[in-house]
Amino acid sequence: MELLDNLRKFMRVKNLDCLLINSTSEFLVEYNTLEENSRFALTGFSGSAGDAVVTPDSVFLFVDGRYHIQADMEVDKNIVTVVKLQTGETMFDAMQKIFAKNTKLGLNSKKNSQKRVESLQKFFDVKLFDFDFVLKNVPQQKDEIVDIDEQYTGRSVDEKLAEISKNLQENDAFLLTNLEEVSYLFNKRDFSKPYTSKIVAKALVYPDRASLFTREKMKDFEPELSAVNGKIFLDKSSVNAYDFQLAGDRAEAVEQSPVQKMKAIKNDAELEHYKDAFKKTDMAVSAVRDFIENNDNISEFDIAQKLEEFFIKFGAKSLSFKSIVAKDKNSALAHYSKCSKDEIIKDGSLVLIDCGAYYEGGLATDITRVFVKGNPSVLHKKIYTIVLKTFLNCFNYKNPKNGFEIDNLAREIFAKNQVENFVFNHGLGHGIGVSVHEYPPSLSKNEIAKTELKEGMCFSIEPGLYDKNYFGVRLENSCYFKDGKINSFVNMNYEKKLIDFDLLTEQEKEWLSEFEVK
Repeated sequence: MELLDNLRKFMRVKNLDCLLINSTSEFLVEYNTLEENSRFALTGFSGSAGDAVVTPDSVFLFVDGRYHIQADMEVDKNIVTVVKLQTGETMFDAMQKIFAKNTKLGLNSKKNSQKRVESLQKFFDVKLFDFDFVLKNVPQQKDEIVDIDEQYTGRSVDEKLAEISKNLQENDAFLLTNLEEVSYLFNKRDFSKPYTSKIVAKALVYPDRASLFTREKMKDFEPELSAVNGKIFLDKSSVNAYDFQLAGDRAEAVEQSPVQKMKAIKNDAELEHYKDAFKKTDMAVSAVRDFIENNDNISEFDIAQKLEEFFIKFGAKSLSFKSIVAKDKNSALAHYSKCSKDEIIKDGSLVLIDCGAYYEGGLATDITRVFVKGNPSVLHKKIYTIVLKTFLNCFNYKNPKNGFEIDNLAREIFAKNQVENFVFNHGLGHGIGVSVHEYPPSLSKNEIAKTELKEGMCFSIEPGLYDKNYFGVRLENSCYFKDGKINSFVNMNYEKKLIDFDLLTEQEKEWLSEFEVK
């Protein structure tokens, strides 16, 4: 493989023991296009998350539980070793088990956050480079940026900027490079790209004004950053190491970006928009449910195409991510994305659909439902009901302090209702907003899930059970925390023929009665 040979030659010239190859863009975007994904170009693994490390004789690909099966299927195992991170384990944890302390590690300063670099520096001898090791010519895209009406945002740009800048001194500035935060702060979106509404831009916020550097103005960013005379406040977890170096000794790290805090708590206008957006999302999913039930000889691809048609019909601007339409064994891949023309739905086929869209307010919807063509098997019903039981208990969690607690409850319920070889190998949920995955909040075993759950926070609850030899079931409602309790945006029905009511307690049946079952 010529690419791999060139990387190893570079390592020898620079006296490196290994190279970190990222999946993200220079804006640290998780859902990066494959054209901009260096890790994909190297390994062939198409999942949205997971980085690789090249050594003189190996390539290690680090993936979490969502991608264990998919990575095994997509990579050449003669070249790539898949390192399967366990729940709560980080890539850095796994790297310390593989590599010796002070191993010389090269990485791209533009594709790694300053926080990540500092973590790696505690164990590795890190060498920073300001260029991509894999991709040389990423095609330039044209942006179509639009303003979002205040009826959907609830706050003007000036109001948001005033809150961010209120503690800045005369010569200070706040540096923002996270695309979700910049899009939110300036009430702008771009619906022209697949599976995103974010604008590509950086920003500097001053006490009395702000500069927005869109793609066409990006050449002005570095000179203006260099001209800041006071402190440059920034969040090390969202600013890449290259920009942090530009800030130099003027850099003043904050514990958490104030924009991240602000956008995590949705105001009444945003919640009302979300309610309307999910009503339309429910309509699209319900329509595709009927399409599956009433048509024969249709494929995963056919369903995905029809689903997108329904989303657009009911008012969507674009999809918030590539829809997952997975039948039978494919549904055991938590982030399966093939939607194959060759996978034909037959009588008794189980179909998992995970989808969402953007509407005029520019916030992402997210829902997962599972259907069966014809009659389900006993095992279909058992797994579906256990997952439903888990959702109902987590949704009705009393006085939750944080997502960590709710995630623990899900794991306790699955442990009490174990089915051999069926596993729950991802977090229970994630925040939603400008992107379909936002943090905080988080419902998982990760440290960020211990962040206090506050009124107005929006997030998914999506328990699932998966067996690669059979199928997977995931049931996801996007929710919001209001008036001290969890509320559901999603009202899409559950499938009566897939529920074994004997496995539900009377309390769970009462909870279920609050949702439509048909």
